[in-house]
Amino acid sequence: MEKLIREVRMLKIYAASLTIACILLFLSAFKSNNNHQRFEEIDVERINIVEKDGTLKMVISNKKRQHPGLLNNKPLKSREREAGLIFFNSLGDECGGLIYDSDEKGSGMVYSVDQRKTDQIMQLQYSEVTGADKKRAYGLKLWDRPHNFPLEIMIRFDDSLQKLNDPAAVKRAYTKLREEGKLGNERFFAGKAANGDVGLFIRDDKGRMRLKIYVDKNNQTHIENVDENGQLTRQ
Repeated sequence: MEKLIREVRMLKIYAASLTIACILLFLSAFKSNNNHQRFEEIDVERINIVEKDGTLKMVISNKKRQHPGLLNNKPLKSREREAGLIFFNSLGDECGGLIYDSDEKGSGMVYSVDQRKTDQIMQLQYSEVTGADKKRAYGLKLWDRPHNFPLEIMIRFDDSLQKLNDPAAVKRAYTKLREEGKLGNERFFAGKAANGDVGLFIRDDKGRMRLKIYVDKNNQTHIENVDENGQLTRQ
């Protein structure tokens, strides 16, 4: 009789253990197959969007934790950047972003698209300065940037100049680069300028204003051709 009781007890323990094991196995399978989670609300300072292999593709962040940018999979020097979104391509380079902010001095918002291996070539932007000297501008802006002077070379060039500790030499060097077109030049703006003019403003490959088609703040229409020296040739 005692033997029978022991066997029954062992059978109960076995059955209970088996049941628990099955429940744990079921929960484990359910968890592994249900990777999608839903949140009604979440507070976070930064989110990194990555591929399965860990490649960084996008950062959504507040100002304090904003990413400094990447070049050849290496972080750029630490710098202050506004809150927003920063995009990264599969080469390990920053390739654009969206930043914004507003304070007692003014407001701004910029969506940028970067040329491969260099800086922005297109921006949709808004800026406003408050106070007595209130100004507001917004629109689409385009740049030309060279293919033979990528950001990597630009950074090395700037680092070597800063070591000279000679502001005059730095200014001369950058002036020469700009004349050679290596820093990139603004070519096009469509929108509202800070002086109130609304229209198209087109520059040549040296960044010089050459054509304006706009309506001024007094609702007067203008079509202006400008020569290389900034002189109006036809209106």
